Amino acid sequence: MVEIRLHNSKTRKKDPFTPIDPDNVRMYVCGPTVYDRAHLGNARPVVVFDVLFRLLRHGHVYGADHVTYVRNFTDVDDKINARARQMQEDGDTRDLNTIIRALTDETIGWYHADMDALGALRPTHEPRATEFIPQMVKMIEGLVDSGHAYAAEGHVLFDVRAYPDYGRLSGRSLDDMIAGARVEVAPYKRDPMDFVLWKPSADDEPGWPSPWGKGRPGWHIECSAMSHELLGDHFDIHGGGIDLAFPHHENEVAQSCCAHPEAGFANVWLHNEMVQVDGKKMSKSLGNFFTVKDLLDQGWPGEVIRFVMLSTHYRKPMDWTEEKAREARETLDWWATTFSTDPEVLAAARLGEGAEFRIDAEVVAALSDDLNTSRALTRLKKLGRFLDNSSEFLNLEATQQFSHRLDFILSVEALGIPLISLSTRKRRQGLSLAKAETMMNAERMKALSDRDFSRLDQLKISLGEMGVEVRMSKDGVELIPGPDFDPAKLDAPK
Repeated sequence: MVEIRLHNSKTRKKDPFTPIDPDNVRMYVCGPTVYDRAHLGNARPVVVFDVLFRLLRHGHVYGADHVTYVRNFTDVDDKINARARQMQEDGDTRDLNTIIRALTDETIGWYHADMDALGALRPTHEPRATEFIPQMVKMIEGLVDSGHAYAAEGHVLFDVRAYPDYGRLSGRSLDDMIAGARVEVAPYKRDPMDFVLWKPSADDEPGWPSPWGKGRPGWHIECSAMSHELLGDHFDIHGGGIDLAFPHHENEVAQSCCAHPEAGFANVWLHNEMVQVDGKKMSKSLGNFFTVKDLLDQGWPGEVIRFVMLSTHYRKPMDWTEEKAREARETLDWWATTFSTDPEVLAAARLGEGAEFRIDAEVVAALSDDLNTSRALTRLKKLGRFLDNSSEFLNLEATQQFSHRLDFILSVEALGIPLISLSTRKRRQGLSLAKAETMMNAERMKALSDRDFSRLDQLKISLGEMGVEVRMSKDGVELIPGPDFDPAKLDAPK
């Protein structure tokens, strides 16, 4: 079995991953608060943990039937209430709770559509917080009974001083947190860092009955209750963006470990770094704030967005630039037209149940080394060039070419990039420049061997008429599109 090593935020080092139960590897990732479109920062953890999900599900790791992945929807939150009230002010005549349900339903639909476009698999479970209110109330009651939480003025708060390990995950002391934190100052708090487990709701706001009156849960208790219900009190991996490490994940650890002191909550904590745009923090005030839908509407396919994200290791800031997006599209176009295989061709090969094409060992090794997707992509680029040259210049047997092609496709799709659908789209657009360049290089090699350049000269003239400049040197052929070049007109010269 492949050994996976992951950088654990709890230990601050890269450790071998050993699941609690290899027959049921369990992972929880914090999902979105559903009141608006998902932006690039929301999308990055989806892509990162989708790769980990795929790796864990791989047949030579634990297998698809032995991995449980939970990613929640926060559908009760003050931001949702505020957006619904704004909709009322803008003329929506429905009551607040009806607006909230419609808003969260619509936003979840948007989220699914956007993440599907990025090639992300749906998790095993996608719980909505509002579906687990009784479990949250029960957990809060237990924390009050054990002395780790207290009720005050309709609120219930977690007593951070009652948990000596508070701050260990984020590496901060409690006094340092108080000195540098922006915390709600309220007279009913025993300590400024105490956080809300339950809060009262106004008459028109979402609310549920509880021992402390009608109210709603605080944000942090939601994830603790949902993960416990679906994964148990001790599971393998908890993930999310680095911005959640404190206070959200720190608070999850505190309340979960106090609620279930005999368990360890999550063994491994993974945090992805933030997203930048052109080297700057993404911000609406800077005009560089993009939702996934914005980029899709601008013509960047989901595969390109995913490729750009995977080009940077998840623990480093990811910088979105149009230059990176163009480079990603060129690489994907080349792969799709050069290596992909139609579903009809795959079916014609009559691959039986026992037929397997291996995923490149170096790609698996890169992903197993703390999800080093950038190294995996570098390997695929190198492998792609080698296989392309092999199929053109070494004249491999057709079956061997087919096997290599499938190996390459599976290696790429291990990262969630669907080359088959890409190639179908590319064929509708005509032959790509990358494919034409590959063909011209093959013709050049043949001409040098046969000492007959007539066919090469004809192709050069044909390409020139299409608006493509052909440059030849001792290193090979390079095709340069001119200002009048139209990719749709670039068909394979006969």
